[in-house]
Amino acid sequence: MAALTFRHATQQDLPTIVAIYNSVIPGRMVTADTEPVSVESKLTWFNNHNPQKRPLYIVTDNNNIIGWVSLESFYGRPAYNQTAEVSIYLDEAARGKGYGKEILKTIIDQAPAFGIKSLLGYIFAHNEPSLKLFKSFGFEQWALFPNVAVLDGVERSLIIVGKRVAP
Repeated sequence: MAALTFRHATQQDLPTIVAIYNSVIPGRMVTADTEPVSVESKLTWFNNHNPQKRPLYIVTDNNNIIGWVSLESFYGRPAYNQTAEVSIYLDEAARGKGYGKEILKTIIDQAPAFGIKSLLGYIFAHNEPSLKLFKSFGFEQWALFPNVAVLDGVERSLIIVGKRVAP
């Protein structure tokens, strides 16, 4: 694995971002969306990212897009400005190869520069690979929402993991 490159996503990247996102929906492990989303439906979400405060990065390895990572504000109220949710999505061909570790480490290291003191991850309780990844970086369970989602008739719990990344 070569050194990963992070660049701010442009609107031209949105179809790729959406394709990667849609590729995880059938697995019922990563997102609560149950049907593919459209590029148009993600425009507002895309435009809410700000390179100085809440970036959306395209991640490449040897100029090949392997995924994307975003930071999003928690709860949308000013008192929570120092807390952000991190979301990592990898292209199918890039999963299980250690990219998630390098991406999460980079985001943890960069978070204070964006005014972030606490990072959160919203992870289904049955998504053991993602829970393991975040816990390996010192994230702890900060909340459990039992059986709040229904995926294909199966109730699923949501765990929020958190980590303080700046004093």
